[in-house]
Amino acid sequence: METKDILRELREKHGLTQEQLAERVMVTRQAVSRWETGETQPNTETLKLLSKEFDVSINTLLGSPRKLICQCCGMPLQDEIIGRNQDGTLNEDYCKWCYADGTYTYSDMDDLIRVCLPNMVREGFSEEQARTYMKEMLPNLDYWKRHEELSDNGRFDAFKKQLIKEINELHVDGMPEVKALNALVGKYVNLEYPLPNGAKVKFLDDGTTYLGNQLESETGEGFCFGVLANMDFILVCTYEKDGENPKLILYKKR
Repeated sequence: METKDILRELREKHGLTQEQLAERVMVTRQAVSRWETGETQPNTETLKLLSKEFDVSINTLLGSPRKLICQCCGMPLQDEIIGRNQDGTLNEDYCKWCYADGTYTYSDMDDLIRVCLPNMVREGFSEEQARTYMKEMLPNLDYWKRHEELSDNGRFDAFKKQLIKEINELHVDGMPEVKALNALVGKYVNLEYPLPNGAKVKFLDDGTTYLGNQLESETGEGFCFGVLANMDFILVCTYEKDGENPKLILYKKR
């Protein structure tokens, strides 16, 4: 699709008139009309406003002329998994797992490879093939080329270590020691927990990136512990295969 058609489709999808969209991105109604007829295109600053308004990438607004890949892990990017800057705008260079709310979540290449290996093995790679591929590919990505420049001097790693310490100090019965926390997007770990009154509740935001891990129960009873945390809370739950029968064990504000 061309930009003119994409803008019209997005405007109509969001239930906006040309005048209403014009007000939101600080242009005239005539300007919106010219975009939708193809007479003109939004400038760079207006594209940023439209991206934020419609929650899509600038690349999508322009008809996807570029193939976006995460410059940390190499994952192909679609709008729903693009990371966000601190102000909530999309950062088209990174996925949600590698960049969340303006923070880079990986500072160690070997740590990233460790997290990616199981997913690549499920896709048919051998572990050795996957490891070799990642070690050859990652150094060519912009994040790892500029790692020293982009580094936060260890602040995020220190935060993860503090979270791990707090989680282990909870001494949850049957749960192994937590040794690592990985970036997890809410959409994929937002389980629905039953309450005593029969209602069910979710605690996470699908679009937010959290830190967490899965650990097999020490009791050998066929279930796993799930740990999720951020600046505000720590959550511990149990569940069976594929997230079945989830039970909330602990929810603690920090």
